[in-house]
Amino acid sequence: MIHLEQVRKSYRQGEREVLACAVERLDIARGEQVALVGRSGTGKTTLLHILAGILRPDQGVVEVVGQRLDRLSEAARDRHRGRHIGMVYQTFNLLQPFTALENVLLGALFGRGAGGDAPQRAEALLAKVGLGERMHHRPSELSVGQVQRVAICRALINDPELVLMDEPLGNQDRATGSQVLGDLLQMAADSGKTVVMVTHDPDSATRMQRTVDLAELRPAAAVGGAR
Repeated sequence: MIHLEQVRKSYRQGEREVLACAVERLDIARGEQVALVGRSGTGKTTLLHILAGILRPDQGVVEVVGQRLDRLSEAARDRHRGRHIGMVYQTFNLLQPFTALENVLLGALFGRGAGGDAPQRAEALLAKVGLGERMHHRPSELSVGQVQRVAICRALINDPELVLMDEPLGNQDRATGSQVLGDLLQMAADSGKTVVMVTHDPDSATRMQRTVDLAELRPAAAVGGAR
């Protein structure tokens, strides 16, 4: 499902070059649920964006869902992400003027999930996470936990093989977050999806099948970093 080898991504900071992410090798099998952990500066979010095709590395092999993303143009990476990858962001990124159902349907516009049955599939997903009675409410009318469930449904609307999550529990209380994460992991397991989650929370990391510390993936010569 995921294969990375000799990956590096740097940024310019004035006259300085800052190494944001360096991975010697990383392999994640289809259906695995993996937590990416590490102190600030080890490049967790940068790596997640490389896996999503939002960023292209300066060098290295990035193979995700059968495609070499490091060889693709930005437009091709965008198409690949829409067809194969669902993303759950820390801030959820829902559009406030739209209802929960409409926010989920917006996700279908950018991938293979668009079609005549998209409304039915969106309603079924929302009902599955307990929002059947709230799907016509706007984000401002929902609790934080409910908003996160909407974001998860949006990530799943295109039936992606891979789900990427960036600190998805950072904006809510532990009990609610734990329940929502459990719902997502169960839904992913039921359909054989691969889940990769960036997190600072050790409790969330233990819910995954495997934990990867990015500091251990860096080549010995790699120094510096960014989140």
